[in-house]
Amino acid sequence: MWPVDEGVVVGVDIGGTKVLAGVLDEAGRVVRTALRTTPGRRVVTARVEDALVEAILEAAGSAPLAGVGVAAAGFVDSAGERVMFAPHLPWQGEPLKDLLEERLGCPVGLDNDANCAARAEARYGAAKGSASALMVTMGTGIGGAVLLEGRVVRGANGMAGEFGHMQVVPDGQPCECGRRGCWEQYSSGNALVRNARALMVEQPSVLADMTEGNPDRVTGPMVTSAAEQGDLVARRAFASVGDWLGVGVANLVAALDPEVVVIGGGVSAAGDRLLDPARDALRRTLVGAAHRRVPDLLAAELGPLAGMIGGALLVS
Repeated sequence: MWPVDEGVVVGVDIGGTKVLAGVLDEAGRVVRTALRTTPGRRVVTARVEDALVEAILEAAGSAPLAGVGVAAAGFVDSAGERVMFAPHLPWQGEPLKDLLEERLGCPVGLDNDANCAARAEARYGAAKGSASALMVTMGTGIGGAVLLEGRVVRGANGMAGEFGHMQVVPDGQPCECGRRGCWEQYSSGNALVRNARALMVEQPSVLADMTEGNPDRVTGPMVTSAAEQGDLVARRAFASVGDWLGVGVANLVAALDPEVVVIGGGVSAAGDRLLDPARDALRRTLVGAAHRRVPDLLAAELGPLAGMIGGALLVS
């Protein structure tokens, strides 16, 4: 841990269910963490702020704070000062940077959680040594980040990297954003579960045993477990999600030509079961694939700590 007289830098990752704060050493290793439950979307914003401050101070312990970097699951403005919207939190234009600086008495950095995860993977993880990279985060939906010439590209509004809402199927599956055919409706945790539910009606599956024959009870972890047992329904569900992942990544690669594409988020824990069909689809659908170097498609290395580590990098 950094010397106490210099203070410690705390990184914080706040999402829809938890606040995770941690202190890193000079090599980027996490040496202490603190966890709080996120109060939720239907609470006053002060309760969310209180949970953040409590986690930060617990992680810091007795050391003074040199700085705090916050990775927020939401849209952060281009100045890195406000959370403009967060789907699972009550923030709308929340001046979080100023509020936390006033309460903590130290510099505060703020950015979107996927951007922070990309910084962490570029410094310590799968994109280390790459000047240009794409980060695609797969959970309930899809998020992401763009790293070009060694820096995260945030865009005019600070909202670059919202890849999940690219339209891939005109008039396709309805999306929570109000449109149809968004990429995340075909390649995400929700898509995996929807695929498995539909397929288990068509053929025998261990998922029927897990759910007493009720498709509505299927969850993502169940599909992963079934796939590990060799279940064909679960494997077909992963193959479909992986294929659509590769199709979407091919579009991004055609636009941005990165050296590497890093896949993070909870769904990426499936590893090559997801990534092998994605690699096949990337090579199959990328324009000019036979005449260029197709970028490596890799699993993120830092797991659920990436956002927190990347948050700390905002102020260190």
